[in-house]
Amino acid sequence: MRRTRRLVAAAAAVPLLLGWMAGSAMADDISNNLDASIDATAETMTLNVGGEAGTTSLYVTPRNGDGKNGCNLTGGTALGLEVTSTNAGVATVSPGSITFTACGDVKTLTVTPIALGTATISVSQVSNTTEGTFNLAPATFTVTVAAPANTAPQIFVEGVTGGASYAKGAVPAATCRVTDAEDGSTTFAATLGEISGTYAADGIGQQAASCSYTDAGGLTAAASETYGIVDPSAPTITPVLTPATPDGNEGWYTGDVSLIWQVDEPESPNSLKLIGCEDQNITADQGATDYSCAAASAGGDATSKTITIKRDATAPTVALGEVSGTLGDNGWYTSDVTAEFIATDATSGPASASQTATTSGEGEVVLASPAFSDVAGNTTPSGAVTQTYNVDKTAPATPTFVGGPTGEIFYGSDQVAPTCTSTDEISGLASCEVTGGGTSVGTHTYTATAVDVAGNTSTSTLSYEVLPWSLKGFTSPVNMGGVWNTVKGGSTVPLKFEVFAGTEELTSTTAVKSFTVKAVTCPGSSAPADEVEFVTTGGTSLRYDATGGQFVQNWQTPKKPGTCYAVTMTTHDGSGITANFQLK
Repeated sequence: MRRTRRLVAAAAAVPLLLGWMAGSAMADDISNNLDASIDATAETMTLNVGGEAGTTSLYVTPRNGDGKNGCNLTGGTALGLEVTSTNAGVATVSPGSITFTACGDVKTLTVTPIALGTATISVSQVSNTTEGTFNLAPATFTVTVAAPANTAPQIFVEGVTGGASYAKGAVPAATCRVTDAEDGSTTFAATLGEISGTYAADGIGQQAASCSYTDAGGLTAAASETYGIVDPSAPTITPVLTPATPDGNEGWYTGDVSLIWQVDEPESPNSLKLIGCEDQNITADQGATDYSCAAASAGGDATSKTITIKRDATAPTVALGEVSGTLGDNGWYTSDVTAEFIATDATSGPASASQTATTSGEGEVVLASPAFSDVAGNTTPSGAVTQTYNVDKTAPATPTFVGGPTGEIFYGSDQVAPTCTSTDEISGLASCEVTGGGTSVGTHTYTATAVDVAGNTSTSTLSYEVLPWSLKGFTSPVNMGGVWNTVKGGSTVPLKFEVFAGTEELTSTTAVKSFTVKAVTCPGSSAPADEVEFVTTGGTSLRYDATGGQFVQNWQTPKKPGTCYAVTMTTHDGSGITANFQLK
């Protein structure tokens, strides 16, 4: 068996000895460290052919027996030595020369075995600049080179690391590597043990890779490494929906929906645990509802999956809301009718809460609700709700007057108020009435108003003019034209005049409405005046004088000399004449 002696690296590690020859003069020793003794007996270094080289260290030990106190190697002095092998064919030594410059120096020699046999390694002095002497014998040692020994092989498990964890399906190949000084190196596959653990049936757990080798000399080496096999991944969760995507709008389903949870764990199926994951068959309307599935295995926890399902297979319900329009008479509308239709939907809600529809045409009109959809996309078709309305937007035909005055007539002429006629083709005529007209002087208008059953109206007008009477007078003896008639107070003045309706002279005293006498301020001296000579013609009451062809009204003047009066006669048509009088 080959051995290598590991030698001390510093001289201080070797005990100082007192000497190796009793009673001899003691020079400084040069010795090796193959053993702890410094003596003349040569130490032995045993090596093997083809084996590793051996090493030893040479060092200085001061002895103070050569007449020099302390270490000889001081003051820059040196000791040069030659190192030799007595049989270089058996063993060689290097370096071939060494130099000590201080007692603390340590020099390492390397001995290389060459062949079987022995050789002596010794040193001899080649130079010495010190004043002292050196004992070289303790440095000598013998080298024995023996045949190689059968060393035990070394074996290692490679490819896997003990205590490590590997994913199932990705465990590295375990191999055995052998090194043997005699047999050389070799590799081969390791032997894998059974997997152990709770989920060993799934291939998850602990496994050992073992190696064993016996060399040609009968020595055996063995090694093993135990590692873990783990599930590399958590379960996968896949929700399977039928239909795969919502068939309505805004994520809504408008029919039945099925949900199946597909959970996969191929690496360790026996370790799989489910939380929730209940399959669903949804056949009733529902708002947004969450369904969840969570799974765990030896590979870890899968991320929980949540699916939200909302189903609405019911179309909106439609109802009539507010109605707007101009409501006439008897339930008839005199304008287009706009009706509001309101949709309700209990689940997804209506896409539009209300819509309007407006009638077109007249008569008995049917108004139908528009189509309504809910958010999910279910549709209630148009016409789900209908309502009938009577609509008459057209006024009756323009009324036609029957009878009545036209053009110009004179005040007091006999008048018969007109009537009117009209037609209405939709709701029918309710009435035709005439209003207005008049008998006073001036322009007058009759208005004919036709009203249909719905309350629509149309009108027409008939205008005419009532002309005033024409008056002639006062005649002589009364002067007109702004002249002041001078009359003796207390006398009677005949007021004579004529009244004409066009060319027709009126003779009835009923034509006269009134006579008025009004005191007025007398004129200045420049005002025209005329002396009136009165001729009395009968009584003082109003009368029509057929002989003279005129009305006569006698006015007895007041007995107030110096006063002035304005006398006015007014007829029933509003015409009048005035004369001025000054009493004397």
